[in-house]
Amino acid sequence: MGSIKPFTQRRVTKYTETNAELKETPELRALRDETNALPGTMDVIEKDTPIRLMQTTPGEAQFLAMLIGLTGAKNIIEVGTFTGYGSLAIAQAMPPDGKLIACDISKEYTDIGKKYWKKAGVSDRIDLKLAPAQETLRKLLEDGGEGKYDLIFIDADKKNYKVYYEYALRLLRPGGLIVLDNMLWSGRVANPACKDADTLALRELNDVISHDTRLKMSNVLPVFDGLTIAQKKGFEQTIAQESKAPRTR
Repeated sequence: MGSIKPFTQRRVTKYTETNAELKETPELRALRDETNALPGTMDVIEKDTPIRLMQTTPGEAQFLAMLIGLTGAKNIIEVGTFTGYGSLAIAQAMPPDGKLIACDISKEYTDIGKKYWKKAGVSDRIDLKLAPAQETLRKLLEDGGEGKYDLIFIDADKKNYKVYYEYALRLLRPGGLIVLDNMLWSGRVANPACKDADTLALRELNDVISHDTRLKMSNVLPVFDGLTIAQKKGFEQTIAQESKAPRTR
């Protein structure tokens, strides 16, 4: 028997993208191709990591679209937009009256996505906020957004994940979902020897979420780069209130 190569996240991602039934629209595929052709690197997980790895993977985007379809979410926030691949997938999965608040600080990268949002006919569903995400989330609360959102997807700078998470809990409606990407960080969170700032921040947040009494439940899924799904408490109370409300004919 030949030797078996060790597990790597990239190999698994490549396998799933090759073998899964991905339902990419032409606009999603074209946006992915343009993003993959971008020059430059990012020094986050390891040196010389291609900048395209900042992009939401097709499988993850499809998973988000499935969640939206299952929950009927139509008021959504995305923290971290990059070139807008995830934004496009979310917007295409939303009902026509849905609204996505997309938070990012880069006009250069989001301008790439805006072309494809327009081509796909979903630009009116995406409200791009070019500002530090903390400022945008705080402004949404100040403008009466507390408890108004169905789903919040966080995929941005890791050191501020806990801040975004706290804002998300306030902005979510009862029973709403927080979805956080990169929560296993290529396995670094499970390696005590890894003590860089991003890993420590994610490790701390994993612990916070696992003990957070404001949540009905949460799970860290060992897919993509670790995807955490957390549901805010209160869904049962909302249903009970609706069942007691007087019905009109």
